[in-house]
Amino acid sequence: MSAEATRSVRLDWTGDGLKFRGGGTNPATPTIEIDGDNETSPGPMLTLLLAAAGCSAVDVVLMLEKMRVTLTDLSVDVEGVRREGDPRRYDALHLRYRLSGESLDSDKAERAVSLSITKYCSVLHSLAPDIAVSYDIEIG
Repeated sequence: MSAEATRSVRLDWTGDGLKFRGGGTNPATPTIEIDGDNETSPGPMLTLLLAAAGCSAVDVVLMLEKMRVTLTDLSVDVEGVRREGDPRRYDALHLRYRLSGESLDSDKAERAVSLSITKYCSVLHSLAPDIAVSYDIEIG
């Protein structure tokens, strides 16, 4: 495996409840806080939803740039449906994209989002293959 393909992080318990701080192993990498109680920052399961949203949003921005769209706004809401029993993993994710920009039309938005979901978003493709992923798009 090449060095470019390997990523590593470190997570340290802060000593305060279920709060942890972590980031890349390079000291220059910014850190984030994860709170298992979801009180002061997102917990692990919300962080997973944020990672999916962030990964897909990056894909969409890059693809729309290639389509010569001047994006003016992008937000992604993600709703995850969790199982009742342990492990309480996600069974389904629904992503809602809200986009606006110059030269943006529904065909370009659909193409960018669809390619992110089906081909490029490495976070979504790292999840269990039986998780149902759906999406919708709003253009403003």
